[in-house]
Amino acid sequence: MATLLDDLPDRPPSPLSAEGHRQRLRARLLTAGPESVADHELLEMVLFLALPRRDTKPIARALLNRFGSFANVITAPLNELRGVDGMGEAGAAALKTVQAAALRLMRSEVQDRPVLSNWDQLMSYLNAVLARERVEQFRILFLDNRNRLLADEAQARGTVNHTPVYPREVAKRALELHATALILVHNHPSGDPTPSRADIEMTREIKAALGTLSVVVHDHVIVGNGRWLSFQKEGLL
Repeated sequence: MATLLDDLPDRPPSPLSAEGHRQRLRARLLTAGPESVADHELLEMVLFLALPRRDTKPIARALLNRFGSFANVITAPLNELRGVDGMGEAGAAALKTVQAAALRLMRSEVQDRPVLSNWDQLMSYLNAVLARERVEQFRILFLDNRNRLLADEAQARGTVNHTPVYPREVAKRALELHATALILVHNHPSGDPTPSRADIEMTREIKAALGTLSVVVHDHVIVGNGRWLSFQKEGLL
């Protein structure tokens, strides 16, 4: 049976309610732009899309307290994100979606362009991909005959200070992609991009193996925490 309440118009959310808070954040983002939203507020907004019935403010605060920054939150390992009270699969997936979108956007800045003449954009992309990794990761940028990116692939993951890489596997993949050149990349979780003797020897082995196939190794870049080192610029190639 209908009641008098059924005839009342829908009321907007109270400014003091959780939904009122969310609407204010949305309005500020859309009208004043991304810089108007603080890190914890941006985390709140990401999380309340995934957790519509939860108060996401304390979760956002807890994430920042644990990881220190927005960037560190979205790049944190899944097992550590799940360890924060209130986080679950939906919340973790939302944060990883933001990370994937950011990397996709940065990758577009180097895609289909000669990477050697867009070095700053390339380093920004590699820093975003690797600087916060907790273990070593070895990646290869495969290039065509105009030095445009054919593929960016993670070849191996290792420990905190070692990643096994096999020159024959690198050569095989270069042939499969019809690459004519490549750039080797790996990270140092310690933050110090200084190459080890093993890094130098491995680079020489890969360069020798590819040389027989007329595939050029343009560089080997080591990414640290906010720093990077180029073998080419250091005269190590």
